[in-house]
Amino acid sequence: MQFQVPPVDQLALLAQIDISPILRTLGYAIYTALAVSFIYGVYCIIVLMRRVAQKSFPGRESAEQFLDDVGGQIEANHFDNVLEICDSPELWARAAPQLVIVAIENRNKPARKIRQLLSEFYEREIVSEFDRRLAWLNTIVKSAPMLGLLGTVVGMIGAFREIAGSAKPEPSDLADDISFALLTTACGLAIAIPVVVMTNFANVRIARLQDSVDEVMGVVVDDLEASQVRAGLSSEPKSGS
Repeated sequence: MQFQVPPVDQLALLAQIDISPILRTLGYAIYTALAVSFIYGVYCIIVLMRRVAQKSFPGRESAEQFLDDVGGQIEANHFDNVLEICDSPELWARAAPQLVIVAIENRNKPARKIRQLLSEFYEREIVSEFDRRLAWLNTIVKSAPMLGLLGTVVGMIGAFREIAGSAKPEPSDLADDISFALLTTACGLAIAIPVVVMTNFANVRIARLQDSVDEVMGVVVDDLEASQVRAGLSSEPKSGS
C-alpha cells in the first residue's frame, strides 16, 4: 500500500489556514488555568497551615501542662474531669485532647486495643484532611509547569506561523508570540516553586504534630494501663478476709 503525498498547492492551502483564533483562545485558557492554580494553591496552603496550627499545642510547655493535668486526673480515676479538660474551649480543637477523649471512652479495653483505636482515629479524622490538601498542592506543583510548557508550545507555534506566512514578518508580532511563550513558562515555575517550599514546610509541621501526639498519647495510654492495674488489684480479695 502506497501513501500519496498531497500536492504542493494543497499543502500551501493548509498552511494558509488561519488558526490564530484557536491559539488566542488557548492563550486565554492557559492564563486562566495558571491564575486558578495560583489562587487555589495559596488557599490550600493557608487552610492547611491554619489546620495544623489548630491541631497543635502552642508550645512544649502547654503540652506538658496538659499532660500533668490529665495524668493527675487519671491517677485519681476522675475520668469525667479528664473529659471536661479536653472539651474546654482552648483545647477541644487540638489533636491530642481529641485522642484523649477516645482513649478515656475506651479505657476499659486492653492497652493494645486502645492504641489501635487511637491510630485509626488519628488517620481518619486528622491526617486524612491534611492528605487531601497536600494532594491538591502536589497536583498544582506538577500541573503549573506543564501549563507553562503548553504556553511555550502555543507561543512558538504562533511565532513560526508568522514567519511562514510572511516574507517579512513584523518583529512586533514575533515578539508578542515569543513573550507569551516565555511568560507562561515563567508563571508556571513561579507558581510551582513557592508551592514546593510551602508544601515541604507544611510536611515538617505535620511531622512535628505527629511526634507531639505520639508522645502525649504514649503517656496517657500508660497512665490508663496503670489505672487498669490499680483497679484490678483493688478488686482482688484481701488475704485472710
